[in-house]
Amino acid sequence: MEVNPPKQEHLLALKVMRLTKPTLFTNIPVTCEEKDLPGDLFNQLMREDPSTVNGAETLMLGEMLTLPQNFGNIFLGETFSSYISVHNDSNQVVKDILVKADLQTSSQRLNLSASNAAVAELKPDCCIDDVIHHEVKEIGTHILVCAVSYTTQGGEKMYFRKFFKFQVLKPLDVKTKFYNAETDEVFLEAQIQNITTSPMFMEKVSLEPSIMYNVAELNSVTQAGECVTTFGSRTYLQPMDTRQYLYCLKPKKEFAEKAGIIKGVTVIGKLDIVWKTNLGERGRLQTSQLQRMAPGYGDVRLSLEAIPDTVILEEPFHITCKITNCSERTMDLVLEMCNTNSIHWCGISGRQLGKLHPSSCLCLALTLLSSVQGLQSVSGLRLTDTFLKRTYEYDDIAQVCVVSSATKVES
Repeated sequence: MEVNPPKQEHLLALKVMRLTKPTLFTNIPVTCEEKDLPGDLFNQLMREDPSTVNGAETLMLGEMLTLPQNFGNIFLGETFSSYISVHNDSNQVVKDILVKADLQTSSQRLNLSASNAAVAELKPDCCIDDVIHHEVKEIGTHILVCAVSYTTQGGEKMYFRKFFKFQVLKPLDVKTKFYNAETDEVFLEAQIQNITTSPMFMEKVSLEPSIMYNVAELNSVTQAGECVTTFGSRTYLQPMDTRQYLYCLKPKKEFAEKAGIIKGVTVIGKLDIVWKTNLGERGRLQTSQLQRMAPGYGDVRLSLEAIPDTVILEEPFHITCKITNCSERTMDLVLEMCNTNSIHWCGISGRQLGKLHPSSCLCLALTLLSSVQGLQSVSGLRLTDTFLKRTYEYDDIAQVCVVSSATKVES
């Protein structure tokens, strides 16, 4: 959309064109059956048409390229390029020509001119050309303001402007979900939807973690010794399609001990998304810092450091528990082990664990056995703080698969 002030008699003419990639020529095929009145006439015309694909004339998509016929859509993350030309339409020499291009957004005004120096003179039928580029980082209304000032042979200073208004649209809809594991790992699911009207080639979708975490991408599998993406060989995202990406974040060693006692909102990282459209036009988006609410563990957190997946019926097995003091006071803890219908603890219940200072942790090796086959839940641990006479109950800590010895041997 172009909005211009009232026309004035100027010696210079300003033309602004957006630079975009060409598109494949589309043609609407017109055909009929041989028994119809035109016979093979329509088919013959399509075969002779140079814009159609040889051997596939009925396809709408041709082999030729066509220049854009309109301004087109501009999406957030793409690069806006424009060609600016100032032509001297008069028969006299114009002096001190200054061409300035600014981009006005809802929050700022940017100078896009390659040079802010004035051109000494411009002869008749000559022109001044400039190409501007800008990576679009805001959605909404943008106005390209092109201003031209010059001096005539008579010394009169002239000035005029042109305004080009366009909208920047949102190309992707990104939604994130966080899942907290029993350990200090955090799983991030990113749902990315293409809300444009054309397919996208997803070149890269990566997670840049914060300083606290290391990240592992879970979007590929190993087949025949090679790493293959779970989305297949063609990573195109059709309009309105959604794709899920999964990442696992683990605390770094220097933060691992503190991960269990972190409270409030924590920064996870940001997503970096790169795509290509049309004939290779590139776009890139980076989300803001993703944040999640750290899970609340209360005053005392009990987590499992080691536990077997499968155990044998009525045979002892070992687990390792970690107890973390998440409060701001020192605790004097007592461990009690309560048997259930299927899980039986081996050892002394009611033993003193000693004092545990704030933000400190201790590891316990415990032994138990199961008297029932199947998937059994580990339950029945109790921690009592003797200072406040407060008891913390821990049930359904984890699950183990209990099998008979015969099943274990056969497997």
